[in-house]
Amino acid sequence: VQLQASGGGLVQPGGSLRLSCENSGVTADYNAIGWFRQAPGKEREGVACLSNKDDSTYYVDSVKDRFTISRDKAKSTLFLQMENLKAEDTAVYYCATESMPVPCRLVLLGVADADETFDSWGQGTLVTVSS
Repeated sequence: VQLQASGGGLVQPGGSLRLSCENSGVTADYNAIGWFRQAPGKEREGVACLSNKDDSTYYVDSVKDRFTISRDKAKSTLFLQMENLKAEDTAVYYCATESMPVPCRLVLLGVADADETFDSWGQGTLVTVSS
């Protein structure tokens, strides 16, 4: 296992969670790293991504101003701080790295296909937002 997501759980609406993604083997020459989620019965969607070149961050509109993507200085752990969680945030969350030189924000916008650009996927962690 090279990427391992953790930190999911059950939280009430309005609550917070912090997800972590440990990188134990993916080489550091990837283009970007990001968080994706898949809710029951829905397609996977990109949530946030971070450029490995300059640490620029990008978010899908539904999580802007609520979620923050970041990583530690060693670039070994990726985080997703989630605030003001809503029921619609319920999903399995995955982290993944992008090796293709495609701006990761294009994946979040749906212009680029994550299956073609992101190739190292970690095991997911379940986030359930419910009262």
